[in-house]
Amino acid sequence: MQRQLIQSYLVVLGIALTLSSCFNEPNYSDTPSLEFKGIFKYTIAAGQGVGKSKRDSVVITVGFKDGDGNLGTNTSSATYKTDSVHYAQNGGWGNYQIRTFRYINKQYVEYPQTVNNFLIFPDLTEGKPKGAIEGTLDFNQIFTYGTTVQIYPTKFMIKIRDRSLNESNVIETDTVSVPFPVQ
Repeated sequence: MQRQLIQSYLVVLGIALTLSSCFNEPNYSDTPSLEFKGIFKYTIAAGQGVGKSKRDSVVITVGFKDGDGNLGTNTSSATYKTDSVHYAQNGGWGNYQIRTFRYINKQYVEYPQTVNNFLIFPDLTEGKPKGAIEGTLDFNQIFTYGTTVQIYPTKFMIKIRDRSLNESNVIETDTVSVPFPVQ
């Protein structure tokens, strides 16, 4: 019985060593790439007091791959300021760009939102060895119900860029219906 247990252990150990020696670091492009993973909307009930009206929270999830892992901005104040200036001087947007489109008169029309003018996500490899990375990013946006709002079918277009200013592909989300102020 003990001999069978030892043999089973050695077989499992051999398979594990074989599989670990077969691992190769992914060969991704140094230009980041995105994939739409999902969009989720939930309503937050109104609370007590000013600024606590009912609102919709939209969470957009995108998958990313990057060959050199230079995505995101270090949150230390000196690096953050340098990176922010670098991004601003090269296109006026941060490392994450989201554009909002409302469906009006049978077509999607861009609806610029100042909250999306300059978006930054943190360094995804801070404190880790540099190299190919992949994962997901979640972006949360709030749409508030005011006194006069209209609900519009809405979709988003998203791209990111790395610290070398390599821009990813642009992805488009599915459509959700959210409130916008009547103008």
